[in-house]
Amino acid sequence: MIVEISHERAVEIIEKISRYIAERRMAAPAIMAIESLRPLNFIGSQVMYFLAPFAEVIFKPKEYEELAALIEKEEYINLLLKRIDELDIELFTEQRKQERLARKRRWKQFKNVVKKIFIKKNGGKNEQ
Repeated sequence: MIVEISHERAVEIIEKISRYIAERRMAAPAIMAIESLRPLNFIGSQVMYFLAPFAEVIFKPKEYEELAALIEKEEYINLLLKRIDELDIELFTEQRKQERLARKRRWKQFKNVVKKIFIKKNGGKNEQ
């Protein structure tokens, strides 16, 4: 059973996990879940070690044990959170900007329609 994980391997795993989460647009829920469970990271890693014989039927044993070792350390949890946030910003900044502009255009159109309806109901008088 792997007890230690090298920093390079930890960074590689963190990159893989964070990219998986960010590409599926699950960054916010993942960050919330990780932050809320942060005090239990050591217990979670120990549970993973306990469940290893059963989990290794589904997952690759070495990778599973490396993930358990990664979860055990606070510095890697912080690095994971930071990387998820960075990738989310990197991948979707332009798309969010376009969506914001589209919302502004729709809101402006809505205001114009309401203004026209209001003017028609008041007989052309614009009360302010």
